[in-house]
Amino acid sequence: MEPAYSYADEAPPTHVAVIMDGNGRWAESRGLNRAVGHQKGVESARRAVTSAAELGISYLTLFGFSNENWSRPAQEIEDLMGLLRRYLRQEVEELDRQGVRILFIGDRSRLADDIVTLLQMAEQRTRRNTGLTLTIALSYSGRQEIAQAARRLAARAASGEIDPDGIDEAALGRELFTANIPDPDLVIRTSGEKRISNFLLWQCAYAEMVFLDTLWPDFSREDFVVAVREFHRRDRRFGMTRVG
Repeated sequence: MEPAYSYADEAPPTHVAVIMDGNGRWAESRGLNRAVGHQKGVESARRAVTSAAELGISYLTLFGFSNENWSRPAQEIEDLMGLLRRYLRQEVEELDRQGVRILFIGDRSRLADDIVTLLQMAEQRTRRNTGLTLTIALSYSGRQEIAQAARRLAARAASGEIDPDGIDEAALGRELFTANIPDPDLVIRTSGEKRISNFLLWQCAYAEMVFLDTLWPDFSREDFVVAVREFHRRDRRFGMTRVG
């Protein structure tokens, strides 16, 4: 058995983003309804939050539900929204007790009013917490996020509020959902798929990608450690040449 993981002289990644994939396949491989896989996925999300805090990670972003997921069967969407309601009602108190700050990014206009209210209450309750920042992407699309940011900048330029020549990467970044969150250092995707599926497209420009075969309901602290170890093996040059 491997000893407990220690970073030693290596600092933990500041921000880890996770594409939680494989709930449906986990359930189907066991002859279960996909809803059971999603329920197990919530348990894995809970473990991931605890693991991130224990590993010294400051920001954890979980891809909970994409814009594209709205095209899934109506019953599956209903099951997912029901799980989201239960998560928000049952988990926020414990997350608040742990000092976790909760944020949500995505298009709230497509969510039910009671869910939007629960999101707002969770953010308000935990806004002063100084521990792990947990961001959950709901009804989220990276391309849509960038397009909306561009439209806002275009409107401000058309009104004369800003000079179009002054629009740079930093200006666009300030218009994104994640304006006050550092870009991810590490992106983990479970289930063996090797793509980022329209997730944090702008923010992941220099993130390290780690793809694990583990299906999300089976994701453990040990899997988290494996991904972080792999992150520390990478030579991060950000487009530059290593000197020496």
